[in-house]
Amino acid sequence: MKFGKEFAAQMVQEWQEAYMNYSHLKTILKDVLRFRKLRGAPSPEAATSHGSLKKKASLYRAFSGLADRYRGSPRKSEDEVILVSAVQESGGDEHYQTLFLNASDEGGDYELVFFESLDSEFSKVINFYKKKVEEVMGEADDLSKQMDALIALRIRVDNPVVGGYNIANLPIHGFSSVSESAVHPPINSRNPGLSSMEVIQEVEMSAEANSEDSNKGTNNENYKKDMETFRPASLEVLDFVKINVEPKTPVSTIKKVILNSNTGLSYSKEGLRKAEELMNQAFVEFYRKLRLLKSYCFLNQLAFSKIMKKYDKITMRNASKSYLNMVDNSYLGSSDEVTTLMERVEAAFVKHFSNGSHRKGMNTLRPTPKKERHRITFSMGLFTGCSAALLIALVVIIHARDILNSVGAPQYMDNIFPLYSLFGFVVLHMLMYAANIYFWKRYRINYAFIFGFKQGTELGYREVLLLASGLSVFALGCVISNLDMEMDPRTKSFEAITELIPLALLTLLLVIVFCPFNIIYRSSRFFLIQCAFHCVFAPLYKVTLPDFVLADQLTSQVQALRNLEFYICYYGWGDFTTRTNTCSGSRVFESFYFVVAMIPYWFRFLQCLRRLFEEKDSGEAYNGLKYFLIIIAVAARTAYELRMGMGFEDICCSHLRSCDDHGYLLGHCS
Repeated sequence: MKFGKEFAAQMVQEWQEAYMNYSHLKTILKDVLRFRKLRGAPSPEAATSHGSLKKKASLYRAFSGLADRYRGSPRKSEDEVILVSAVQESGGDEHYQTLFLNASDEGGDYELVFFESLDSEFSKVINFYKKKVEEVMGEADDLSKQMDALIALRIRVDNPVVGGYNIANLPIHGFSSVSESAVHPPINSRNPGLSSMEVIQEVEMSAEANSEDSNKGTNNENYKKDMETFRPASLEVLDFVKINVEPKTPVSTIKKVILNSNTGLSYSKEGLRKAEELMNQAFVEFYRKLRLLKSYCFLNQLAFSKIMKKYDKITMRNASKSYLNMVDNSYLGSSDEVTTLMERVEAAFVKHFSNGSHRKGMNTLRPTPKKERHRITFSMGLFTGCSAALLIALVVIIHARDILNSVGAPQYMDNIFPLYSLFGFVVLHMLMYAANIYFWKRYRINYAFIFGFKQGTELGYREVLLLASGLSVFALGCVISNLDMEMDPRTKSFEAITELIPLALLTLLLVIVFCPFNIIYRSSRFFLIQCAFHCVFAPLYKVTLPDFVLADQLTSQVQALRNLEFYICYYGWGDFTTRTNTCSGSRVFESFYFVVAMIPYWFRFLQCLRRLFEEKDSGEAYNGLKYFLIIIAVAARTAYELRMGMGFEDICCSHLRSCDDHGYLLGHCS
């Protein structure tokens, strides 16, 4: 793969405009090469061959150290092509200017344009990098303060005992009542030259403290030495922290609203667990940002090296050495803040979240990418091919037997088609989701973190396509078997069994979804069930991104929900053995048909109310108003459809007295 494509593939899409425009600089160099060819200048290939011959001839020359030194001193100034200088602008940004010394040469204007563009790109890159480094340094300070609060919360919740004193019961403002406080200053009096990430001190509540207490009599000197170096984290940081534990159940949510228990601090195990979980995620995401920033620095340095070597090859000059020395000495090449910060984050994460296990901590910070398994790709291709073959076979059977013009075709379409179309909606939905995952991965969007999937369990587009193609094979196979059993005179007596095929397929699908065993992507299935449960009880749960995304998708699946209602009516109150039903004439069915269409929009409306209540965002009020108006519009449209359907049936029954095979309401007139 060429470097330009590899460079574009490894870009962070959010920072795409901040990378060096490699393709633009390459285009300028092509103009330089085109001009040199028109003027008859030697090509880079000829220069390369000439250089190799010259190198071979030099092997047979006489050696003279004096002559070489004499000839080497003036050549340095002759070979010097560019002079690079940095200019500090008023806003604090740096701008680099390159002076091209051979501008008077033929074609020098093209090279001047190249160096102007090169300086502009380098100034853009280095200023963006400086800005991002300042941001992550500020985020590191905030993260350190949050770690201090977490450590203080651990002390308050776990009540550790060190040196005979219960630290959680000490006065919050300083440890002034302890005799050791004169020797060990509180956390606020630390050396200001040290970063807060370096001086994080945590009390270990494991066997270390107990073992030190047990060995106090036998090894008193070592114990005193350890106590002199111990400095507990200050608890006064909790005065400025509010631990808010979100309710997990509808009952806890109702209690929170009624009792207004949103004030005060929560020094509980649940609050500590939630805080540790959030800090764990914050560390992982912050470390990922540092890795992306380091990759940004490396890729741009490599791009400048590549473009300068390409310039030397085209123009047969030696300018890359001077320019790349400037790049190495600049802030982009010489700063080590990101590397140092990554080492500190690794050390802090291993100590506080991995129990000192470096391998466990690094596996969390640097998760290994999921391996693409060949059997998944093979199975996906197999099921996709089978689905295409079954679809073609279905079309051939329908046309060969002229099923659409047969006597029972309207009855079949009114009863069987809604049963099987449910699986069509599900498969189509999964195909669209697989396409989304494909583009998210292609443009390097961290969808697993955005949606809150458990690390390493998120599905790729191949897995989703495998599930979609597998379901389509089962659904199309059932359709063909249903048609064959119905149209074949030998199996026509088993009509009751054939009508149960769609119900059996739906039952199998639901069993797989709710299966508690660790098969067929259990974590993803349970995540979907949890999001669906939160949608059903929308105002009683905190609305997260997966919840309202699922509710938004359900608004596009109104017809699928109506097909589920038809399943209940057809197999519960209809006579499926004779392929007839009374759903259209049932007031209960019409009422639920009316309600089902509004359920997804009602979920979103309640979610908007919950977010408006918590976030106090006026945008959620407008969003909720939008869904409320959609509910009114859907209700009016559904009522109009039901009224028009009933009117046509009354006309059909009153004027024709009976419905023949050409009426689409066959079986509903009396």
